[in-house]
Amino acid sequence: MNRTPGPRLDAQTIDRAAGVLLGAAVGDALGVPYEFKATLREDQRPGMIGGGLGPYEPGEYSDDTQMQVCVAQVAATGADLRGPEALDAIAAGFQRWLSEGASDVGNQTRTVLGAAGRLPGSPAEALREAARRYAVGHRLTAGNGSLMRTGIVAVAHLGDPAAMAEAAIAVSALTHPDPDCADACVLWCSGIRTAVLHGTFDGVRDGLTLLPPERRRTWAERLDEAQAHPPHHFANNGWAVHALQAAWSAITRTTVPELNPAQGHFPAQHLRHALEAAVRAGTDTDTVAAITGALLGARWGCSAIPLDWQQAVHGWPDLTAPDLVRLAVLTARRGNDGNTGRPSAPRLPAGGHADFAVPHPHDDGVLLGAPGSEPVPVGAVVSLCLPGTPADPPGAGVEHIRV
Repeated sequence: MNRTPGPRLDAQTIDRAAGVLLGAAVGDALGVPYEFKATLREDQRPGMIGGGLGPYEPGEYSDDTQMQVCVAQVAATGADLRGPEALDAIAAGFQRWLSEGASDVGNQTRTVLGAAGRLPGSPAEALREAARRYAVGHRLTAGNGSLMRTGIVAVAHLGDPAAMAEAAIAVSALTHPDPDCADACVLWCSGIRTAVLHGTFDGVRDGLTLLPPERRRTWAERLDEAQAHPPHHFANNGWAVHALQAAWSAITRTTVPELNPAQGHFPAQHLRHALEAAVRAGTDTDTVAAITGALLGARWGCSAIPLDWQQAVHGWPDLTAPDLVRLAVLTARRGNDGNTGRPSAPRLPAGGHADFAVPHPHDDGVLLGAPGSEPVPVGAVVSLCLPGTPADPPGAGVEHIRV
């Protein structure tokens, strides 16, 4: 299957790509304690306190991220996610997850995975057939179970929006072939792709052109509705449409802070505030926050994710923040390390990062990084350290400086 060349990825783009999977995971872990409980008030701030349906440890993510990791492990090899081999590997990963690590499973996903084990064909063929039969035999089949795991698909196809849309539909169809699910995955992947490449949220609406023409107006109206109402308005967020609307509402209705370093205000704090708003949507809080976090991480980058969240987040199969970052960066680079060995090298050579330089926050005459390269805008949050080895403790290799 032919693939277009990937785009050039500088340090800022890589930081945003790294934020997709980690953003989803921290949103997931933040929402876990409040799933199907009383909706939080505006004055209540969610925290990674654990509990929920698992019950989960503080900072532990749920099935939303667990299933996305299955996709990411394939995407990180550089595979084209539209291909039969990649889809078979993803389907096999889902089955392994169900038998080994699933802490919480949606009803539709559990039924489809169980039925696929009794059908002939390759893993992907069996799973698609089981999903098709489920859709024929049930009235409500547009759950949020594929949208919650879709972010990494965008990172795997940054260079080609049409291929990205095809991959999003194919990965969704493994368990959720309903057109609403397919459309939601395409729109959200479009948003994530544009956010990674250009640092804006414009890609969600731009993604309307990737949908079947007869469905574009409906989705445009749904996005309008999301921007007109708070996240909790979309209470049926187990449905893919309401899940997307709740996430889009949380992002678009949360004010991006003005840059005011003297007061401690920075635009990237939008990530924290919007994720907290997503949790306040109530009902399926971990899923809505995971969906929201993937797009927020794509827009603001891994370095915008609060350090305490990065240090706390973890989950099946025994992954922490550096592992999630590694999977996302390898995916963006189509399975290849950078010229310094990032993200696979256990340690990087001394001498700074070769891709960027930033002024010292207290001395304009001092540059941090590599002189002569493109600077990061003042007000950005710059990650100075890279993912550590799997043996490193949670949070190792994660440091930040604001400039």
